[in-house]
Amino acid sequence: MDIKLQTKRLFITPVSLADLEKIHELHSLPETDKFNTLGIPEKLSQTEEVVKGWITKNNDQENKYFTFKIELAECRSFVGLIALNLGLSKFKNAEVWYKLHSDFWNKGYATESLNKILEFGFGKLKLHRIEAGCAVQNLGSIRVLEKVGMIREGRKRKVLPLKDGWSDNFHYAMLSTDYESNRNNNA
Repeated sequence: MDIKLQTKRLFITPVSLADLEKIHELHSLPETDKFNTLGIPEKLSQTEEVVKGWITKNNDQENKYFTFKIELAECRSFVGLIALNLGLSKFKNAEVWYKLHSDFWNKGYATESLNKILEFGFGKLKLHRIEAGCAVQNLGSIRVLEKVGMIREGRKRKVLPLKDGWSDNFHYAMLSTDYESNRNNNA
């Protein structure tokens, strides 16, 4: 997969094994692990297996999985990860997730990255619906999802196995018509 997305401040490109140590560091931070269902990996080799899986899926001929690294455009510093996982082609839907290093929180990078992924999903991939979920206590992600115009559609009870116990999950979605309406209103 040779997809390169760019915003004013960010490069968004497929993950590679060269990113392994930065991804391991990201997954090892307690503050980013708070709402993570993956868990903190004990060894670099555990993260390597996860990253290799992403790379394999990224290179699959069906192009159903897109896991990207986010970097600052000016200096190529690693900011975090964002992914778009497609559902069945008949439904033209996908789920998005993201995780940013805490050094880059509250700078608008998550919103900027997510907007670019929505543009990619609705524009290039011609999706009908993009979904996201987040723990009800994850106020940062809630703000990001709502800032880009995703609509909260519901709440699933005790579905996320977080390290401090089971958490409810807010379910968000955006339709292609919502996306077009938002673009026209912001033009």
